[in-house]
Amino acid sequence: MTRIHGGPDALGAALHDFSTNANACGPCPPALAAVQAADRSRYPDPSYAALREALGQRHGVGADRIVLAAGASEFITRCTAWAVRAGVQRVLLPAHAYGDYAAAARAWGLAPGGTEGPALAWACEPSSPLGQADPRLAAPVTAEGLLVVDRAYEPLRLAGTATPAPAAAWTLWTPNKALGLPGVRAGYAVAPAGADEAVRALEALAPSWVLGAEGVALLRAWCEPAVQDWLQASLAILRRWKQAQAALCEGLGWTVLPADANYFVARAPFDARRLAALRAHGVQLRDCTSFGLPWHLRLSVQPPAAQQALRAAWEATS
Repeated sequence: MTRIHGGPDALGAALHDFSTNANACGPCPPALAAVQAADRSRYPDPSYAALREALGQRHGVGADRIVLAAGASEFITRCTAWAVRAGVQRVLLPAHAYGDYAAAARAWGLAPGGTEGPALAWACEPSSPLGQADPRLAAPVTAEGLLVVDRAYEPLRLAGTATPAPAAAWTLWTPNKALGLPGVRAGYAVAPAGADEAVRALEALAPSWVLGAEGVALLRAWCEPAVQDWLQASLAILRRWKQAQAALCEGLGWTVLPADANYFVARAPFDARRLAALRAHGVQLRDCTSFGLPWHLRLSVQPPAAQQALRAAWEATS
């Protein structure tokens, strides 16, 4: 099965990459320094006690409610396996969503949709690719069984406010994108209160040392005030860049959809050949067909130089 993602591929990395949603102001200097200084000569503590404690303090919960993961995709796969073992029979997905939710469900034989039997429900807010609120968060989790809220882009929110998750929901956090370091695969989930048995089951499904030294360093840095200060400063820059980028796209005749995050979707006249031609000009865009939105592109907010390269490449391939 071919999995479709943005970012580098067999052709390498594009000079101007609009196809992934990492913070274009990054990498975050103190986080990058922490990753570079990680001690690779030793195993991490297999219990990750200090890291769990720091993340728990960040979210105001006990360390026993933190489940570490090698990025969102790894947790999605492991969580799906655990849900199936717990008796879940079907999966509920957002209308347009990250493909790994469905891929994991297919691998474990979960039927999509339906109304009978317990379900694993995925929500993502700000959503991907649209960067909007997820209506699933307004529905009671008890009607769906298990709800996991993917907060990958909450730290990159540029407008609006987060919809509170139900108390019984799990929340999944992957700060590597917010820090401009998506190549460091590290994330964590915060379990709801009273989910001790589920936490133990998820831990039992994990490999030893689910995080390497770089992942530990990234997540420890995530808890540092200097890193959070950098992130907040970057959001102000991204807001300015986003306004200019949306205006540029509209000037090209595209229809820009509203979004609260550091990316947006636009309807534009393109086909596979034009995307390939743009790539040859050093500009990579994300076709939203795999998200269920044909004739739409998702663009992360990029610096002014990249925006001008986008304009020039679009005009050169018209």
